[in-house]
Amino acid sequence: MDQALNDTGWRGSQEGWLEAAYHSLLDSGVDSVKILPLAKKLNLSRTSFYWFFKDREELLAGLVARWRDKNTGNIIKQSEAYAESLAEAMLNVFDCWLNNELFDARFEFAVRSWALQSDEILAEVRQADQLRLEALKLMFIRFGLPEATSDVRARTTYLVQIGYISMQAREELAEYIAIYTGEVPQQRELDRFFSRHGYRPG
Repeated sequence: MDQALNDTGWRGSQEGWLEAAYHSLLDSGVDSVKILPLAKKLNLSRTSFYWFFKDREELLAGLVARWRDKNTGNIIKQSEAYAESLAEAMLNVFDCWLNNELFDARFEFAVRSWALQSDEILAEVRQADQLRLEALKLMFIRFGLPEATSDVRARTTYLVQIGYISMQAREELAEYIAIYTGEVPQQRELDRFFSRHGYRPG
């Protein structure tokens, strides 16, 4: 984070303010995302904030947009990625749970915690849930499952993973593929998955 904050001019940058707000949200919740503490963290004047944002609400909206684009956008993207089989399609989605560049679990937890005290953010979370569920459902349908079955399997997949995030639990995920899809991945599919994550089975 330090380099992102320091390689800017004396007013900082929009991204620098957003990055500081992001870390404050993750560390201490939305109530800590305030202009003066962020200015002190960035070693900038409070007034420099207003070169980039109209007010605190605009900064918070920027955080929500960042969460939406990263977490929801990448689940949808991964659900649509090429796969030889439904099992491999699920492995593509599992990339999200293992790669923080695709899906930020701490950010997800922080936004869901924020939703407990904001009806507006709760509406954002519910919309994100629907978009993600629909993308997973369409993935199952793409591989020939009936719509009703696809809906149930999508919900099972998604709700279990969101439950892990809410509990801040970590699990080995590979064994869930057969449960979620009804298919056992082929070795070549597992090899591609493991290779993406730098894992070499013993």
